[in-house]
Amino acid sequence: WALDDVSFDLRRGECLGLLGRNGAGKTTLLKVLSGLIKPDKGSITLKGKVGGLIALGAGFNGILSGRENIRINGAILGYSREEIEDRMREIIDFAEIPDFIDAPVNTYSSGMSVRLGFAIAAILTKPDVLLLDEVLAVGDIGFTIKCLNAVREMMKNSAVIFVSHNMQFVSQFCTQVMLFKSGKVVSEKKNVSSGINEYLCFFQNNYINVTSESVELNNFQLSNNNGSKILKDSKSNIWQINQGDKISLSLDLVIKERSLEVDIFTYIMDLQSTPVICFNKLNFKNKGKNYNSLKIDLGILDLNSGRYSFTIGLVDLLTGISIVRMEGVLPFFIEGQSFDWGYINRNAGLTIS
Repeated sequence: WALDDVSFDLRRGECLGLLGRNGAGKTTLLKVLSGLIKPDKGSITLKGKVGGLIALGAGFNGILSGRENIRINGAILGYSREEIEDRMREIIDFAEIPDFIDAPVNTYSSGMSVRLGFAIAAILTKPDVLLLDEVLAVGDIGFTIKCLNAVREMMKNSAVIFVSHNMQFVSQFCTQVMLFKSGKVVSEKKNVSSGINEYLCFFQNNYINVTSESVELNNFQLSNNNGSKILKDSKSNIWQINQGDKISLSLDLVIKERSLEVDIFTYIMDLQSTPVICFNKLNFKNKGKNYNSLKIDLGILDLNSGRYSFTIGLVDLLTGISIVRMEGVLPFFIEGQSFDWGYINRNAGLTIS
């Protein structure tokens, strides 16, 4: 079954995020709700007009111009020719492709087609139930911001079902989330923070190891300078750290060239391999030992709740070349009160004058 025993209700003003891997059934559910697919079993009750931003630009006729496709899409949505012409300039301005609007759509880049599709949907669609499927991955950052603002406006008066693999968008828009796996709901509607954290646990950290014949890093360990013990989940093999703990990272450095002098660099990465914290480089000069046990004090890890890992490497000071780089080291989970993004700076203050 593409969908099996899926049941929920949603009201105006609420936004439900559907999370899951590709093929979990999220887009199929939107197609069922929009009437494109008839369910084999069960029933759907929708009150009000349904509109969806799904597969933007998929229905364009490539031989016709952008302007002609706007007229056709508007007619399909139930607008008269006069109403479409009244909104034509607004749609063209939103899509930001005025120089190409009278060119055949098959000459457009994929980004231009999606821009035009989003503009038509955003300007002409005013539904009571709004279905959004990966509509914010539409190109450059400027247009993405414009799309974000347009979606926020549409969400004010609609019950919204939102599908996205961008957890930052999910945390901004959704009031609750539901997790899918192989067509089944594995976690019913829950708060956004715990839902995102559970979704991220579906994935493993990418472990990338660039090695060198002259030096080796191994035996990585985490310790808590607060005095409490750091636990490792036996199933996921992920370290569990509390928000605000003082952490140290220990490792063994095996050197095969006794004259080697290196800088040690350390990053904390999120699950999407985006750097969250960069620590200062630490100089290491070999004193004739082949085996060296090192301990790096990282200070307080005041990170938001979520999954992270370390990237650790060595740079040869003589050549400036990175000789070792290891990603996905020591995957760990920060236990916090809420899911947000980045580092928490608790030094901010407010002055009222």
